[in-house]
Amino acid sequence: MNDAIARRKRELEQYNAPLTIDPAELDAFWSATLAAYADRPLGTRRERTESPFPGVTVARLTYNGYDDTPIHAWFMAPAARPGDGGGALPCVVAFPGYTVDRGYPERHAAWLLRGYAVLAVDVRGQGGETGNRMPLRSGAVKGWVSGNVLEPEGSYYHAIALDAACAVDAAAAQPEVDAAKVAAVGGSQGGGLALLAAALNPKTAAVVADIPNQCHMDFGVLHSASYLTEVAQYLKRYPERLGAVLRTLAHFDLLNLAPRIQAPVLLSVGWRDPVCMPETVYAVYNRIAADKTIVDYPFSGHEVSEAQVRIGMEFLGARFR
Repeated sequence: MNDAIARRKRELEQYNAPLTIDPAELDAFWSATLAAYADRPLGTRRERTESPFPGVTVARLTYNGYDDTPIHAWFMAPAARPGDGGGALPCVVAFPGYTVDRGYPERHAAWLLRGYAVLAVDVRGQGGETGNRMPLRSGAVKGWVSGNVLEPEGSYYHAIALDAACAVDAAAAQPEVDAAKVAAVGGSQGGGLALLAAALNPKTAAVVADIPNQCHMDFGVLHSASYLTEVAQYLKRYPERLGAVLRTLAHFDLLNLAPRIQAPVLLSVGWRDPVCMPETVYAVYNRIAADKTIVDYPFSGHEVSEAQVRIGMEFLGARFR
């Protein structure tokens, strides 16, 4: 390995960002929040729709997220094949990137070809069919993530974190799905939500999180060239609110939530990524105590290669075989 690359790899492996909230305070916050939602009905509705794939059932599925906002999703399941025993299927919950939606069913064909069911979800308020019932109690800058950013409970981050946890429950409840084999997958925002789902919902059996966001968020507010610029713009207008904003972000920062992740995790990181910088991804990776693997791309930016997609599929295949 080239000396410069080896040196950079060592720097990242030794990167130890300090926690931004007291662990006891964080655990108390999430214990109370999750307990309040533990028995709330998901109100899941399924409506079969036309499938672009022979032998694959496609349904429009809606479940209640935080504040009973209806979260819209595709649920897709391949038919039983000769020799597979006709048993319940492993399932991937697929989260999209920032500003994107769940896409068409065709986006998820590779998982279906491997014999997995797929729950592909929207993120509230962003590019899909899903709205957002969360009231804004103060102004926000263009975008979504600065919504109610002065209050941990009731912030946009709080809403999407609980929506992600509920998505795993919705997937596990489908009759075609083996509830012990539900994985969370995604890239960028989707990678961050996949990790959040694992941190907040123990039904998450594995995670593939490519170039994830919501990692080491104080660093990201300073340096990210993308979604966290919305928070930076908010702080440019209200610099006196820095402490309150960082306190809110700390409740959803995977740097702090990493010890809660118990499922096996595969991460990828681009060393030239200006959105989810390698320091942020490694800050979280280095705090995960569960079985974990990270794949480095020293010459890649904010992107997920075909090679990494295959690695993710092999990772889940080895755990769900």
